[in-house]
Amino acid sequence: MKQVIAARTDIGMGVGKLAAQVAHASLSAYEDTDERTRRAWKGGGQKKVVVKASGESELYEIAEKARLEGLPHAIIRDAGHTQLDPGTPTTIAVGPGDDELVDRVTGDLSLY
Repeated sequence: MKQVIAARTDIGMGVGKLAAQVAHASLSAYEDTDERTRRAWKGGGQKKVVVKASGESELYEIAEKARLEGLPHAIIRDAGHTQLDPGTPTTIAVGPGDDELVDRVTGDLSLY
């Protein structure tokens, strides 16, 4: 099992901002999973992979693919306290879910 988090490359997030947004996405998607999936993912080491998304539209394309596959997912929008305007979509987490299923949604994205 794994979770993949796609982060936008077009908005110039600093490394701290990127780390925070990835963490928000991971936790938000995790909270939307069922207990069986949570246990399996946690027991398997909570595998996470961070990949690149070219922009806002790609986040929504990923979300639609995840929805069609029945995978938990969460798009994160920044609060706007530091580097970005309020409501800026920054990341999406897909999963946790079976590796093969998550790869159907995110397998063509490059590592961050």
